[in-house]
Amino acid sequence: MPAAITDNNLIDGDGTINVAGIENFMKEVKLGECGLSYAVVSIMGPQSSGKSTLLNSLFNTNFREMDAFKGRHVVTTLIYLLDLAHLARWKTDTYHVLVFRSQTTKGIWMAKCVGIEPCTLVMDLEGTDGRERGEDDTAFEKQSALFALAISDIVLINMWCHDIGREQAANKPLLKTVFQVMMRLFSPRKTTLLFVIRDKTKTPLENLEPVLREDIQKIWDSVPKPEAHKETPLSDFFIVEVVALSSFEEKEEQFKEQVANLRKRFQHSIAPGGLAGDRRGVVPASGFSFSAQEIWKIIKENKDLDLPAHKVMVATVRCEEIANEKYDLFVSNKDWCELKEAVQSGPISGFGKNLNSILTTCLSEYDAEANYFDEGVRTAKQKQLQEKLLQLAQPAFQTALGHVRSIVFDKFKEAFDKALNGGQGFSSAANRCVESCMAKFDEGCADVVIEIADWDTSKVREKLRRDVDAHVLSVRASKISELVSSYEEQLKEALSAPVETLLDGANSDTWPSIRKLLKRETLAAVSGFSLELDRYDMDEETKNSMIVTLEDYAKGVIEARAREEAGRVLIRMKDRFMTLFSHDSDSMPRIWTGNEDIRAITKSSRSSCLKLLSVMAVIRLADADDIYDIEKTLTVALTDSSSDAGKEKSITTLDPLASSTWEQVPSTKTLITPVQCKSLWRQFKIETEYTVSQAIAAQEANNRSNNWLPPPWAIVALLILGFNEFMTVLRNPLYIGVIFVGYLLLKALWVQLDVAGEFQNGALPGLISLSSKFVPIIMNLMRKLAEEAQNAAADDHSGNSSKRYERPVPSGRVTSSSSSSRVTSMGNRTDSSEYISQLKEE
Repeated sequence: MPAAITDNNLIDGDGTINVAGIENFMKEVKLGECGLSYAVVSIMGPQSSGKSTLLNSLFNTNFREMDAFKGRHVVTTLIYLLDLAHLARWKTDTYHVLVFRSQTTKGIWMAKCVGIEPCTLVMDLEGTDGRERGEDDTAFEKQSALFALAISDIVLINMWCHDIGREQAANKPLLKTVFQVMMRLFSPRKTTLLFVIRDKTKTPLENLEPVLREDIQKIWDSVPKPEAHKETPLSDFFIVEVVALSSFEEKEEQFKEQVANLRKRFQHSIAPGGLAGDRRGVVPASGFSFSAQEIWKIIKENKDLDLPAHKVMVATVRCEEIANEKYDLFVSNKDWCELKEAVQSGPISGFGKNLNSILTTCLSEYDAEANYFDEGVRTAKQKQLQEKLLQLAQPAFQTALGHVRSIVFDKFKEAFDKALNGGQGFSSAANRCVESCMAKFDEGCADVVIEIADWDTSKVREKLRRDVDAHVLSVRASKISELVSSYEEQLKEALSAPVETLLDGANSDTWPSIRKLLKRETLAAVSGFSLELDRYDMDEETKNSMIVTLEDYAKGVIEARAREEAGRVLIRMKDRFMTLFSHDSDSMPRIWTGNEDIRAITKSSRSSCLKLLSVMAVIRLADADDIYDIEKTLTVALTDSSSDAGKEKSITTLDPLASSTWEQVPSTKTLITPVQCKSLWRQFKIETEYTVSQAIAAQEANNRSNNWLPPPWAIVALLILGFNEFMTVLRNPLYIGVIFVGYLLLKALWVQLDVAGEFQNGALPGLISLSSKFVPIIMNLMRKLAEEAQNAAADDHSGNSSKRYERPVPSGRVTSSSSSSRVTSMGNRTDSSEYISQLKEE
């Protein structure tokens, strides 16, 4: 038989439980691994009745035994040598030794049965009816009996055979104690009471057992019971078994044989049909230590022991301890730590499967250890543990789910852009890509989700759908914006330059032409724009609104261009005036020969400019806008005001241009207000008067050059008054040459000094300018005359002189030069006359 495991003091004689000893004992025998597969056996009986000896023989334990001469503890003995009379009376020739028995087992001791399956723990209780505690000190007896009944599956009651059937036998107080304390248990455990009859006589067990059972029943009936158990039979609390053993001292071999047979009954005692096969309320092995401590604490406090409540309490404490232990193991689990760190940096394939495996393993380990505790408590604590584990794992799950959402969203954007760039329709591409995106997210969730966690991924899915929809709307808005910008640019190119050209050549057909242009280009743009919008799955209301916006933009382009041209109307008017005034109907520059009607030309040119001003004054993009007769108002107010009748009328009536608005014209359609028109016209007239005056001056100069003879009356006066001088000249022809030379010199000076041009800026500035130029010009003429005189004999004198002094004539002197040429041609064709003519040309 294997060696016995050293016994352990569970509760000492003072009633103090040995907590450290229990814990060490449980670790030594590995009780925590047994679950419910263990049994507890205890023994009760009178002091020194051989309980420890029976346990040691039956379970191969090593409890302390009562021995007068040997053993682990020396027993106090008193040896009295009796006299011969006593010896004769005892009929023996040897000394008789009387051993006064003392208390060997104090408190409660525990050991593990060796060689018995399942794991069986045996408790050796302090004997009852001991002289050490006294007759009245039965508190510890009752406490130890209640403790044994609360935690034991089998209780051995050790009793002597010769006490059976006696009214005052030693076993009766013990049974009363057992039955009384049993009533303090709120729930019976169905404990097996195994009565071990020691030192049986020749009386058969079949005769002893009915007597014993009758005595047990009488004791049960006589024990006071609580109201709930008044009619409860003994069988509801106990399973009564009886066995008899021979004397250990007289029939040791027979005793050992009987003990060996009894030992067989303890093999698999908790199996159905075994000694403890009907046990109830078993505490799982891992909670045995805590349960024993709490039961003894309650018993010491002299409280009734509620086994079901105690069972729940033990299950609560132990399951919580197991749950906390498993939680700590999960926190430090290497796989979990690596998984938690890895998921922070990116997605992990099989995240949900791996994490679910770790969590399931942790919960399975909890179930394995807490499997035998109260189901309700075990389930509740498992749920709490699962909630704590899931709460710890949820951030990693959310991170993994976030990775899935981000990856799917990025792939969606990439696929969507690729589909659009590939020429697919916007709506079809969006629907297909969104459907594919959500399907991929669901696949990703399946890889991330944890089976044991009822976590809702719908919020993340909804967020992804919102992000996807927002991206689709953003892309659609961007594409539509690009489309609108494209068509707006197209309209701007199609309208801007033509409108500028039409306004530049403003006439009565300008605005009708602009309206036709606007209608044509807008219709073309709207047609293409509408077809493009059909690709974007847009409702009719929004589509019509965008088309109206595009049409308004086209009108805005024309209005903007019109306002821009209106800001340059003065320049346009002056350019038009200069063009019409300075060029004839064939677009040839005018030469003011004296036959042109400058007044009519000026009036016609200004009338055309007035037409330009009236066209630019108001926007006429609607057919109904043609009713605005701005030209008539401007004609009446500006052209007629120059006459005397107009002046008298302007005095007596209100000026139609003395207003900031046109009559019946909205301010939104006004480009140039009446007051601005009046101001522009005044400035226009001022800036064009110089051109008109120049034309008049040129015409007059031309007329003067053509009419070089004096008037007839002057000729008659000259003939009458200068008759004497004329006759003198006729008598002396030399005077004629002198006069002619003087005329030529004066004419040359006139041309050189540009007398007419100098006096255009005033008399005084002209005199000052002529005085500063007169002397240098005279000196220059004299020098040239001297040089020409020296070369007069040369044959090519005339040709060289002409080339030498040929110079370009300023445009402003055309009239004077031509006149000088004509005067020169009327003189003699001599060399001197040619020279003077050349001087005049210079």
